[in-house]
This record gives sequence, structure tokens and C-alpha cells, in this order.
Amino acid sequence: MERMHDMGKLDLDEMLAVAIDEARTGLAEGGVPVGAALFDIRGNLLGRGRNRRVQEDDPAVHGETDAFRRAGRQKNYRETIMVTTLAPCWFCSGLIRQFRIGRVIVGESRNFAGGVEWLREAGVAVTDLDSTQCVEMMRGFIEARPDIWNEDIGEEPP
Repeated sequence: MERMHDMGKLDLDEMLAVAIDEARTGLAEGGVPVGAALFDIRGNLLGRGRNRRVQEDDPAVHGETDAFRRAGRQKNYRETIMVTTLAPCWFCSGLIRQFRIGRVIVGESRNFAGGVEWLREAGVAVTDLDSTQCVEMMRGFIEARPDIWNEDIGEEPP
């Protein structure tokens, strides 16, 4: 089990780096570059994943759902941290609320705000790191593949 910590304090940049690595892999595979990772409260990596909707022809494989599934069953999710390169969509925000994941670290929400405010209203601690790296990766993808992006977020193509 990987551990991300710095003298007892969680290193959010290191945690985000795991999600960014997944997003880059997804982009290289021809998919939507959203990566995620689920950690326990001490910073131990439980599962990591990426949006695989295109690769697996499965509309339910978003970055957060992939990381969540790969983490396996947990007795309790209240003390887990979901780290994602992009603000979670409504589908993934629902997963976070359903299982009461206590904290969400967002790489960026400029390109897509998703359900961040809805999560905060439900008492989820959300930290937006506003990562330039995440913003630029997603912006480039949206410009290059608006058809796949719109499909991913459930919007009609322009």
C-alpha cells in the first residue's frame, strides 16, 4: 500500500499526482483525461482509476467510480479522501454522497464545476487545488474532442 504523507501531514500535491498520472494514461489511451484516487485518512492509497468510458465502451466508468471500485469494499468511507483531477460530475458526486466519503480534493473546477457546491452543502470537505496542470490538460482535451467531452458530461453536442 502506497503512503502519501509529510511528517504526519497529508501531501495533497503527491496525492493529486497519482490522479494526474491516471488522467495522462487515460488520455494516451484515447479517453477522457480524468484520473482519481481514493485514500484513507492517513494517506494510504486504497485505489486509483481513470475515466475509461471510451476505452471500455462503458458510460459508468468515470475516474472516481473506477478508483472507488478498485479500492474494494471498505467498512466505512467517512474517513476516506477522493482525489480527482476534475470536479466530480453529478454521477460521481452522488457516489461520494451515497457512501459518505468525507473529503474530496479537486485538481480543478474551472473547466467543469460539477457537483462541488452540492457536495459542500452536504457537509463534504472539498478542497479545490486549482492545478494549472489539470486545467490545461482538460482544456486541451475539450478543445480537441468536444464530441466526447459533451457525451461524457451528458450534454448535447454543440
